[in-house]
Amino acid sequence: MVGASSSWSRALVKVSPYTFSAVGIAIAIGVSVLGAAWGIYITGSSLIGAAIKAPRITSKNLIRYVPSGVKVVIFCEAVAIYGVIVAIILQTKLESVPTSNIYDPESLRAGYAIFASGIIVGFANLVCGLCVGIIGSSCALSDAQNSSLFVKILVIEIFGSALGLFGVIVGIIMSAQATWPARSA
Repeated sequence: MVGASSSWSRALVKVSPYTFSAVGIAIAIGVSVLGAAWGIYITGSSLIGAAIKAPRITSKNLIRYVPSGVKVVIFCEAVAIYGVIVAIILQTKLESVPTSNIYDPESLRAGYAIFASGIIVGFANLVCGLCVGIIGSSCALSDAQNSSLFVKILVIEIFGSALGLFGVIVGIIMSAQATWPARSA
């Protein structure tokens, strides 16, 4: 069937743009939180394991004003916060559209833009959380071996954390395409 649209394309056009928007917002926040949790899990398990060899890193993490492992956890939590911020921004992009205009190309484009923005932010933050968790794990293990390596690895951690910010920036740029049709007076 040359020239005929596939059943998938016909089905996707019939899905409400509000459904795509809601799924995009849910992916932005849900997958970002998953990335943060995964990064905290990786870092925390290595931190506890390294504390067996060097108990000072656990006490440094709990007591001192500038704890080493807590910085890593804060970077992981920032990934979840990025997802929450973008979800709020995407939520403000939703507008009420009359039922007669819901499947207009402008409405579909707005729904797809919010959906794509949510996917980009969610998965960028998932990868960022894993990156920060793995680097945080190596930071805890290297701090247990040689405490002078901590600051050097923490700088690399900041570069890994920037991946999440790049996803947020791209998501905000993508969400700028979400313009709904104007209401008829």
